[in-house]
Amino acid sequence: MIIGENLPNIPWEEKPEGCLDPVWRYSQNPIIKRNQIPSANSIFNSAVVAKDGAFVGIFRSDNKAMEQHLFLGKSENAIDWDIEHEPLPLYNEKEECVGVATGYDPRVCWIEDRYYVTWCNQFEGWHGPTIGVAYSYDFKKFYQLQNAFLPFNRNGVLFPRKINGKFMMFSRPSDNGHTPFGDMFLSESFDMEHWGYHHHVMNAQGWAWTKVGAGPIPIELDEGWLLLFHGVGTMCNGMIYSIGACILDKDEPWKVKYRCKPYILHPTEMYECVGDVANVCFPCATLTDAATGRIAIYYGAADTVVAMAFAQVDELVAYIKENAL
Repeated sequence: MIIGENLPNIPWEEKPEGCLDPVWRYSQNPIIKRNQIPSANSIFNSAVVAKDGAFVGIFRSDNKAMEQHLFLGKSENAIDWDIEHEPLPLYNEKEECVGVATGYDPRVCWIEDRYYVTWCNQFEGWHGPTIGVAYSYDFKKFYQLQNAFLPFNRNGVLFPRKINGKFMMFSRPSDNGHTPFGDMFLSESFDMEHWGYHHHVMNAQGWAWTKVGAGPIPIELDEGWLLLFHGVGTMCNGMIYSIGACILDKDEPWKVKYRCKPYILHPTEMYECVGDVANVCFPCATLTDAATGRIAIYYGAADTVVAMAFAQVDELVAYIKENAL
């Protein structure tokens, strides 16, 4: 059902006996502790991809001055990570270094001949958050493109191939506050720099009544796109970030075919409930094996550490349909 590569070496752990949920946690969570590099206050909300039989990632780390940067990491098994100690340098297309990657919540997406990184970046200094875009052919040098949108915007997530000849990207427009706009949109581009043809995708509702935003890169299925997203509800003691799932139309992915009414993962474990920001499960990446239908989900926990969960695509799709809004 998954359209993609066979990756038999992705992390996997069988569902615990008696578990009735479509998603289950890795028993050795968290896989990345908050202090895994010397400068770190926390490491979370990070993205990974398979490359040449191993794995590469872009990691968000807030340092002890609470500055937000992106860091390159490598792993042989996608669980034990060697993360570089210095932030990721960025270059322009004249090969000039333009600084380091400053911002948060990266995603990494292979499209055609290169890896694209999107993240929440500042617009021309300190004019507010928007979607930064860079690309690399080999994870050795990253070239920064123009920011995708005007501020204020977050959660830029690309599709892994062009659809109808155009790149596609999710985002969640906002204002200079933390959340006032809560809905998810999709935009199209012919060149990855000029974005238009904007579509509304999903509104905040149900358990995610405050806001929704795209999570990992969408997973292509025979019948459409499987999208994991984060949704937020505001309680009397603050926000709760949980993970939801939906299936989008294959050719018009702004159309939601099935949206799962219950969340699929909710902060209940200590490392999800206690940290710099309590009660957060924030997904940024998946690894999939087309042959077995296995999905490994990477998510930030309590804005402090990186954790992992698992799902079987057939079971998850059936759960979404059986529990659709």
